[in-house]
Amino acid sequence: MRRGPRNALTDVPGLAVGHAQDERLKSGVTAILCDPPAVGAVSIIGGAPGTRETDLLEPHNSVQTVDALCLAGGSAFGLDAASGVQAALRAMGRGLKVGPAIVPIVPAAILFDLNNGGDKNWGTYAPYRDLGYTAAMAAADEVATGSVGAGTGANTATVKGGLGTASTILGSGITVGALAAVNPLGSATIGDTACFWAAPFELEEEFGGLGLPVPLPENATAIRTKLDAVTPMANTTIAVIATDVSLTKAEAKRLAVAAHDGFSRALWPSHTPLDGDLVFALSTGRRPGNLSPADFLALCAAAAATMARAIARGVHDATPAEGDIRPCWHDLQPKKP
Repeated sequence: MRRGPRNALTDVPGLAVGHAQDERLKSGVTAILCDPPAVGAVSIIGGAPGTRETDLLEPHNSVQTVDALCLAGGSAFGLDAASGVQAALRAMGRGLKVGPAIVPIVPAAILFDLNNGGDKNWGTYAPYRDLGYTAAMAAADEVATGSVGAGTGANTATVKGGLGTASTILGSGITVGALAAVNPLGSATIGDTACFWAAPFELEEEFGGLGLPVPLPENATAIRTKLDAVTPMANTTIAVIATDVSLTKAEAKRLAVAAHDGFSRALWPSHTPLDGDLVFALSTGRRPGNLSPADFLALCAAAAATMARAIARGVHDATPAEGDIRPCWHDLQPKKP
C-alpha cells in the first residue's frame, strides 16, 4: 500500500471537501460533495448517534446515490448544517430530479462539542445552516486538517481532537480515502506516551513517526475517558470511507462496517455506549466493480488501515486556540527514540 498524492479523501476521483468554522463558537462543518452522485451507505456502531437521512442509505431502500455528505459539530443543533449544504447544491443545480423539482440528497451526522470552551450563546437559531452552506461552497481538492471544519472543537480523553484524512492506493490501482472528525470518549495515544495506537499503519511519518513505545508502558491499557473530566458524555467520531471502484449499496455498507475496524485500531476504547461512532461509505464508480472475494477483502482491510491513519492525523494536526480545555498533541513534546 502507498499514499495517494494528496493523502486525502479527495484522492478518490469525484469527491471534493470544504470546511467552515467559527473560532469563537469552537465548532464547524465539513461538507463532502460528490460529482457525479455516488453510491452511499452507512454503518452506525456507537451507542449515541445523531443523524439525518441515514435510513435512505440502507441497501433495501430506493435512493441509490447521494449528492453530498455533511459532518458537523453542535450536537443535534448541528443537523441544521445539512440544510445549508442542500441549499448550496440546489443553487448549483445539483440533486435528485423529481419532475421539475431538484432535491439534493445530503445525509449528515453530528458530534457533541457544546461544552468545549466556545461561546454557544448564538441567539434564537444556531449558525450551522450558514456554516453548512459556506462549507459546501468552499469544497475543493485540497483538504485542510486539524482544528478545522467538523473537527474544530473536537477533543479526546487526553488531548485535542480534530479533522483528519488519509488515502491508500492498492496494488490493483484502486484508491481508498478516509476522513474523520475525531471527538471520542477515549484516547488516540498509548498510556502517558505521545505514541498513537494507529502507529503500525502509519505511512511516511504522517503523524509524527514515533512508532509504538518500547516497551509498552504499564498503563497502556488503562481506560482513559472523558467521564471524569470537564466534558462528560461529550463524544463521537464521525467519518467517511470512499473508493473509486464501483460498489453496490450492499457492498458499500460492508466497506463502512470494515472501516470501523480503523476506529478500534486508533482509539481506546471505541464504539462505547456514549459515542455515536458512525462511518459513511461512498463509491464513485470510476473503476469497474465485480471484485473477486480476495480483492474485496483487500479493499476492506485497506479501508480499516486508512481510517486508523485519518483518525491519528486529526489528533496530530490539531492546533491551539484561546479557551481550549485540552492541550494539543504537539504540547506533549514528543521525541523520536
